[in-house]
Amino acid sequence: MELVSVIIVTHNQKNLLFRCLDSVRLQSYPKIEILVIDDYSQDGTFKEIKDKFSNIKIIVNEDEKLLSSSQNIGIKNTQGRFIFFLENDVILEENYTEELVKTFEYDPRIGMVVGKILRMDRITLDSTGLFLGRSRKPIERGFNQKDNGQYMKSEYIFGVGQVAGIFRRELLEDIKLDGEYFDENYGIFYEDLDLAWRANLLGWKAYYNPKAVAYHIRGATTRTRLLHLRFFNKYYLPCISKNLQFHYIKNRYMTIIKNESLMDYLKNIGYILLYELKLWTYILFFYPEIFLKLPQIIKSLGIAFRKRKSLRLLRKSHFPKI
Repeated sequence: MELVSVIIVTHNQKNLLFRCLDSVRLQSYPKIEILVIDDYSQDGTFKEIKDKFSNIKIIVNEDEKLLSSSQNIGIKNTQGRFIFFLENDVILEENYTEELVKTFEYDPRIGMVVGKILRMDRITLDSTGLFLGRSRKPIERGFNQKDNGQYMKSEYIFGVGQVAGIFRRELLEDIKLDGEYFDENYGIFYEDLDLAWRANLLGWKAYYNPKAVAYHIRGATTRTRLLHLRFFNKYYLPCISKNLQFHYIKNRYMTIIKNESLMDYLKNIGYILLYELKLWTYILFFYPEIFLKLPQIIKSLGIAFRKRKSLRLLRKSHFPKI
């Protein structure tokens, strides 16, 4: 039986974290190690974990590193053959880990797996797999739909998000780019789509197993405000901080630059331009100060072009005829 390393990144969310940890400790799969990355919390998370939970390893970041860097720290400080990235606002059914580990046996090229993720009402779907939208947005299949059993088929998908996904360590080592598993220039947002896209380009597969079920509070760790104009509260971007909005916008373009082929970009240009129109209309009216950060964005796009070259070389090592 192979070891599963659960990595949970947390920042000032100790109440959510403790519920999540309880569900991990109740998993039917017997061989699990748990690592919590405390990303510079100021709510006493570290002390309370030490007081309430035994046999849990904790690493405390000395400054806020955000998700990508924290996940990389977690990978380097765990031993499992399988790496389970778990958000702290998730509760797992007891068989979640066991069912997903079984899934890897279906095909040696399956490198990432996920189950059916519902909201806490246990009726509304949160995700049944990560997909690449034609607009080049990450799409969580089934998002906000009522669960009527429409996603009860086990099947290949495009990718797996970090809400509650399990990855082969072999995949993570194989697709590592310039020494990084997740791109640390991202901070947060699009990092899971970037990794999944890269994995697909290098021949890895993702799989969905609906027998594994988890429950998620969508946006609990990133939404920080409600707007006076209630219409906009149904959209995600206006409800997060301006700093996180910056990462969301920057990382969209980094992901496209690193992974997209010219042919596929042109094939989907209509969908991409329509989304760009909506995004930049929002920016002009509600976030014009992003233009002051253009030097940072340009620098990040330069990094993305360099990593695109690195990815091309990595693909040639996998597929010499490219």
